[in-house]
Amino acid sequence: MVFTMLVIVTVGMPGAGKEEFLNVAKKYGFVPIRMGDIVREETRKMNLPDTPANVAKVASERREQHGLGYWATLVVPRVTEKRTIIDGTRGDAELNIFRHNFGDKLVTIGIHASPETRYERILARARGDDEMTLEKCILRDQRELKWGLGSAMAMVDYMLVNEGTLEEFRANAEALIKKILEERGL
Repeated sequence: MVFTMLVIVTVGMPGAGKEEFLNVAKKYGFVPIRMGDIVREETRKMNLPDTPANVAKVASERREQHGLGYWATLVVPRVTEKRTIIDGTRGDAELNIFRHNFGDKLVTIGIHASPETRYERILARARGDDEMTLEKCILRDQRELKWGLGSAMAMVDYMLVNEGTLEEFRANAEALIKKILEERGL
């Protein structure tokens, strides 16, 4: 069977390497949709500063008000390209929405790194929405696990462990993307 559309969804804890995987996928024509960008858009629409605390508050409140799959429902209509990568899925409810909407066109990839490795990367990248203390990183991890992130990781089609160098991870990501494209005749 030849597929005409492919949607890759990445799942992983903050700092695991989802953005690096996305950068590799872009080289293969994948158009990114970052779920975090949608949360930040919503935060700005509420006239709130784009701080980690405000983004986390909006993400949590919307999930409480509309269900754990809320953010995925906002992503689905934005998938218009033949090759799309959705970054930042935070739970099994979101994965279920993507599976329902994209069926056999969907591939899920978990990206795993240890808490210590992730914390070092978060400090090194110093992104605006990152928590910069170990305690705040742990609280963020706990919050995201409550959204079903652990269950989502258990449900992925492929798993990449990212404990080595950046070059090793990029090579592993590229090999996996090539394998998926080949298997799908793309």
